[in-house]
Amino acid sequence: MYYDKEFLNRNTENISKLGENEKAWQLTREWFSHVSLFEYSYHFTWLGLPIIQFPQDILALQEIIWQVKPDLIIETGIARGGSLIFSASMLELLGGDGQVLGIDIDIRKHNREAIESHPMAKRITMIEGSSVDEQVVSQVYDFAKGKQKVLVLLDSNHSHNHVLAELKAYTPLVSVGSYCIVYDTVVEDMPADYDWQGRPWGKGNNPKTAVWEFLKENDNFEIDKTFQNKLLITVAPDGYLKRIK
Repeated sequence: MYYDKEFLNRNTENISKLGENEKAWQLTREWFSHVSLFEYSYHFTWLGLPIIQFPQDILALQEIIWQVKPDLIIETGIARGGSLIFSASMLELLGGDGQVLGIDIDIRKHNREAIESHPMAKRITMIEGSSVDEQVVSQVYDFAKGKQKVLVLLDSNHSHNHVLAELKAYTPLVSVGSYCIVYDTVVEDMPADYDWQGRPWGKGNNPKTAVWEFLKENDNFEIDKTFQNKLLITVAPDGYLKRIK
């Protein structure tokens, strides 16, 4: 890294203090709840396609990809394709033959066409089907054979049981030192009366509760709180899972 040890140590200390600052977290929760009423995460694109993420988490993912240098990024949940394009563009910057594998239960025609016609399409493969279907999981494992550094991003159905099944299915593929990032754990932190518009998740039934249950039975991973502490604004509190062994 280009910066000196003093700079790194000061940053590390301030990030830790920020993560312990309840006033900062209170303001963050209030801000987050308010802007979510306006579908804030839908407002951004990456190289022309909607990415449907908070800018802060996009920046954190950039840091992780540059640090880990994966040769495969697996993403559950494709939506409008911006996240696949982001991952592919980062791998393009790294050079080499890194690939992105996206999985979605419903890849709509116009989204598929937009992704397949993009300059980054050469690094992207898509599988249509449920991310927890045994046949889909088998296809993913076949695709991952021979890969040395694997990063996994979970961002499909946000219900507890689905995310827990994804964690059990895909975390064995994550290489030591890499991450499984579980998005939308913030659902657990939203106001109890928040309107999820009929979706089958909410407080007590969401990605964060799945992460908590998963970690009770799996000590290969730990929550890397550095990211939530320095971001504050994140859809993935307790969702940055680092494989430590």
